[in-house]
Amino acid sequence: MEKRIFRSSATKAVHAGETKEKYADSLTTPIFQTSTYTFKDSKEIEAYTKHKKERFEYGRYGNPTEKIAEHRLAALENAEDCVLFASGMMAITTTIFAIVQSGDHIVITDDCYKKTLEFCESYLKRFGIECTIVPFGDYDLMDKSVKKNTRFIFSESPTNPYLNVFDLKKFREIGKKHNVITFIDSTFATPVNQKPLEYGIDLVMHSATKYFAGHNDILAGAVLGNSDLIAKIRSLHKALGGVIDANCAYLLIRGIKTFPLRVKKQNESTLEIARFLENHPKVEKVYYPFLESHRHYQIAKEQMKGGGGVVSFNVKGDLESAKRFMDSLEMIYIAPSLGGVETLITHPALVSYYDYTKERRLDLGITDTLFRLAVGIEEVHDIIEDLERGFANI
Repeated sequence: MEKRIFRSSATKAVHAGETKEKYADSLTTPIFQTSTYTFKDSKEIEAYTKHKKERFEYGRYGNPTEKIAEHRLAALENAEDCVLFASGMMAITTTIFAIVQSGDHIVITDDCYKKTLEFCESYLKRFGIECTIVPFGDYDLMDKSVKKNTRFIFSESPTNPYLNVFDLKKFREIGKKHNVITFIDSTFATPVNQKPLEYGIDLVMHSATKYFAGHNDILAGAVLGNSDLIAKIRSLHKALGGVIDANCAYLLIRGIKTFPLRVKKQNESTLEIARFLENHPKVEKVYYPFLESHRHYQIAKEQMKGGGGVVSFNVKGDLESAKRFMDSLEMIYIAPSLGGVETLITHPALVSYYDYTKERRLDLGITDTLFRLAVGIEEVHDIIEDLERGFANI
């Protein structure tokens, strides 16, 4: 592939990873809807198997449409390489299994995504892999939790739902001190707002379902880092088979083209909404990293260019008050995702943590009055007007 160098994120989002001349003079990257690829003769087979000539063989090992998406994401994150998966959770689980083996140990923070914690706490034990969970932001305890058999330390930044921001410099220092891999889920930030690899973090993960795709119509995950680590992950990925299909890869490429524009709009709108919520008489508390009231405001301003498109808040009252607020919304959809063009709201206690006891939920900080608002690209005043409609019924 010809090397085309682009400096700005907006231009990379439109052009990176693909040649200017495409099949049949198409402007867009074609969808290669095939499960297998043919060889002309035995010489071509030998060129591929013996001389490692780059080409495609079978759909589980790669697809031209998928490859363009990987190159484009790598360019946006300033990574050496990227590997795509069928979902964000597939990206996390495959990466973990590629790094660790029986007898190893990992360290993660308690503010990670619920399913990530479940996987590390429950499923890894079946394979003889130990997991230590440390409170988010307790860097001393994280440092002390690293053992001789620790293979990596993992966190998210910002986190869900309280938008806590991890100090990437401290994270890197702990990893470097103990010579262990540092792995961060940067889905909520996106490379528009934060580039963990530039802080020396080894691996960065994204649920590409969210901001990259941006239209709530596909599932995808991505892991990015140096070529050696990604090659190791890609090798296991080929065996496990959780590949993204060509049509999803095409939709992901299409979404990436407008991704910087959408995120910048969402940054602006969400900050305005966060300030509105903070001053509303029916709101108890607001969580947004670019509000001065947020406990990680200073570090967020230092390592992020924008606060992102998610704001969480507690309404005043009880569970019934929260239900009346949510049920009164007309434009905003009740749904558990984020990063798309539509504004979505979710109630973690009723949706993500419905199977937990109230006591366990409260231990995690998931109260009956907590909401997470994922801001879309609608006119910000329309979103605020709809929120007011909900507040009027508390």
